[in-house]
Amino acid sequence: MRAETVTIRTARATDERALALLDRAAWSWLSDVIPQPPEDAKVFDVHLPPEQFLVAEAADLEAAGSQDGRILGFIRQAPPTPLASNSHVRQIRGLAVSPEARGQGIGRALVEAACESARAAGIRRMTLRVLAHNAPARRLYGRCGFQVDGVSPEEFRINGAYVDDVWMSRRLND
Repeated sequence: MRAETVTIRTARATDERALALLDRAAWSWLSDVIPQPPEDAKVFDVHLPPEQFLVAEAADLEAAGSQDGRILGFIRQAPPTPLASNSHVRQIRGLAVSPEARGQGIGRALVEAACESARAAGIRRMTLRVLAHNAPARRLYGRCGFQVDGVSPEEFRINGAYVDDVWMSRRLND
């Protein structure tokens, strides 16, 4: 499955089960600071509406294998704070690609779609946080034009090791 055979769209409430399964399958201490979500975890709520998520869906459902497997990835973007003074900024607050679909350009397509969606809404800057030891994600974000703004040393303790939190951003109005 290549990125060109994927459709990116806004999530719908009916996607919740597929997103929960994907979030669980993609979970790793490489990218997450909380334990793996339970099988019955909720994805959407009043603070996490479907409208904040874009999903990568297999254009050919047969290629995806099953109805639940049609969603190959998702990205969530949201305002970083409720303050009007930084309403021109969006923050990526989650990116997951099915382990079977990694390396096919789907992550990059999701990041670019999120940036384009934000730009179309008048947003000037996209930010994110990524764990320093997550080299694949840092490479992806770098290829998508994100630059390191700063590092919070030893922000997390994961499996007995301290891990830096890397802050990155990309201007959208250039």
